[in-house]
Amino acid sequence: MLSLGHILAAFGGYTIKGSEQALTTVEIDSREVKKGSLFIAFPGEQVDGHDFVADAFANGAIGAVVHRPIEGFPMVTAGQPLESVPQTPFCIQVEKTEAGLQQIARYWRNHFEGIDVIGITGSVGKTSTKELTYEVLSQRFNTLKTPKNYNNEIGLPLTLLQLATRHSHAVLEMGMYAKGEIALLAEIARPRVGVVTNIGPVHLSRMGTIEAIVEAKRELIEALPAAGVAILNQDDEHVIGMASHTEAQIFTYGMTPDADLWASSVTSQGLEGIRFSLNYQGDVWHLNVPLLGRHSVHTALRAAAVGLACSMSWEEIILGLQKSQSQLRLVTVRGPRNSLIIDDSYNASPASVIAALNLLADLGGRKIAVLGDMLELGSAEEAGHRLVGRRALEVADLLVTVGERGKIISDEARLAGMTADRLVTTKNTAEAAEQLTNLIEAGDIVLIKGSLGAQMDRIVAALSRTKENIHRD
Repeated sequence: MLSLGHILAAFGGYTIKGSEQALTTVEIDSREVKKGSLFIAFPGEQVDGHDFVADAFANGAIGAVVHRPIEGFPMVTAGQPLESVPQTPFCIQVEKTEAGLQQIARYWRNHFEGIDVIGITGSVGKTSTKELTYEVLSQRFNTLKTPKNYNNEIGLPLTLLQLATRHSHAVLEMGMYAKGEIALLAEIARPRVGVVTNIGPVHLSRMGTIEAIVEAKRELIEALPAAGVAILNQDDEHVIGMASHTEAQIFTYGMTPDADLWASSVTSQGLEGIRFSLNYQGDVWHLNVPLLGRHSVHTALRAAAVGLACSMSWEEIILGLQKSQSQLRLVTVRGPRNSLIIDDSYNASPASVIAALNLLADLGGRKIAVLGDMLELGSAEEAGHRLVGRRALEVADLLVTVGERGKIISDEARLAGMTADRLVTTKNTAEAAEQLTNLIEAGDIVLIKGSLGAQMDRIVAALSRTKENIHRD
């Protein structure tokens, strides 16, 4: 179990008597601190964690990692020898707390040489792949997984600090905002298996080009050891092109026989899941899995590929795929007049919106697509929104768009032939919710999707708490 001694040793190799006190958790929010926690004070744009060290200690923390002195509490300088451990609580001063957290995580990860780490990255589908991979591995192994959206230079180290002797595997999601970040995460986590989902224009506004995104995501594959496995999407030319950039074994998945593991006979059963056949080395397995949308077949293929890379049996893999209930970000709630709202408001890119529209197309009833801005697309912004507009024309009986970029979707749908009676353009979520309250009819299926910054969840909240809903439920 992680202890104060481990924290001190991580910074300088000094372990001394009296430092064996175990830590219950490692926290970066003083409000989450419990008795026995280690608090790490991060400076932020709005709030500086150093101002809350005293609160963390009052809540039960026994130590804090800081980068400046905190008045009134004993202070230890990282890397310097100690004759004895100060009476708790005390502070450990480092040059930068973010780098300090990463150093602790690197040190703790190295305590678990036998653990098998699986890293997952890509533009879309990281979290669903992480969750389903966890379900599969858990059929045999005690597995740690990335909680919530802890997939960055702070979240991944916090996840690794949850490692315990009971764990044999860890499934870690790896996101990025700039080149070099995934390389850092991989250096800390040391994955043996790397999975790349796909490459798209997500974060293009920051990265500049698709090629830059490819290079950044490829850092996971480049970090794999020669004894590792790179699991690559055969259907994505940018991903399969990574194969020449690693010494690891290449394992491909996709929708054609060109891949090592491939799916065929895919049938969507709407909200009941998907049916398809898995093909591997001449053998075929026919599956029904509780995942939504045809695009989820790729998620299942990735999780199955990881299972194979970890020497699991097909019986174990299929059981994990079939029992999964982890359709994370897409949930259904009841709306006005007994309509069904598909809440996919967490985030959006052209590929994920089209996948959601494809799911909507597989469902019965009148179909309403409520689509908001897709952010951070850079130079692909207009083309991406227009692509969605053309698909919305084919699927939606009624299209409601929200925001300035959402208007590009409605403009393209109109240009492509959508009539005025099928189209509503709104400026914001409040206007959209008001319009929908009157437009939704009994039995309608309502898809709501947009980037997190578009706050489409406000529409879901407004529609699911109408007086009619409260009375009916």
